[in-house]
Amino acid sequence: MNTVVEPVTGRVHSWDLSTGVDGPGTRFVLFVNGCPLRCLYCANPDTWRMRDGRRATVDEVMAEIEKYRAFVTTAGGGVTVTGGEPLLQPAFTGAVLRRCKQAGLHTALDTSGFLGARATDELLTDTDLVLLDIKSSDARTYRELTGGELTPTLDFATRLDRLGKPMWIRYVLVPGWTDDERAVEGLARFVAGLGSVERVDILPFHKLGAAKYEALGIPFPLRDTPVPDAALVERVRGQFRAHGLAAH
Repeated sequence: MNTVVEPVTGRVHSWDLSTGVDGPGTRFVLFVNGCPLRCLYCANPDTWRMRDGRRATVDEVMAEIEKYRAFVTTAGGGVTVTGGEPLLQPAFTGAVLRRCKQAGLHTALDTSGFLGARATDELLTDTDLVLLDIKSSDARTYRELTGGELTPTLDFATRLDRLGKPMWIRYVLVPGWTDDERAVEGLARFVAGLGSVERVDILPFHKLGAAKYEALGIPFPLRDTPVPDAALVERVRGQFRAHGLAAH
């Protein structure tokens, strides 16, 4: 009896092209739906719930990627899977990454690391670069800021380093939340101990997603929080650079 193999599907929010922010070169960025965290500064609350995404097969995603293949490869880019949290849909995310690798495309996974245990070794083999968002180095601040626990992310970072997997660390700088000098210093020391980290991106907090909260009828928790000024951004970058890290 012939067995019918169902296509792998996932819940997808959208896709876009970006340059310089989601990995090297110009990239096809796939946004998937669903996230276990509720970061107070999140700019994409419309990706929180998996059920809000449209169902798509891996073949459909690859057909879309194929339209831009020549463009992104010429521009030294590839494909980045982000969200939401891609590891909330590990089978779908892994299948997309595998197909991209088979197609000769550079692959990147943008994740909080909170669900890092769901990333199989096979999925990571098909991932050329991990963009790891470390929200805070202080466990209490991390919990208050995200609703989750810090340990899984640190464990995932250590695992990636053990595998020699290239990482870009991303750190969102929020005045009053993630700008404490001692906490930044602690994170800088931790990251400096990871040999496979290629760079650190300090991402200044912004309010570009405020309109999405309004449209969804959700209060934006950090509406009254100021954006960091240039001096603060440079101070934090300097703390990472002092540990020999390439901070941008």
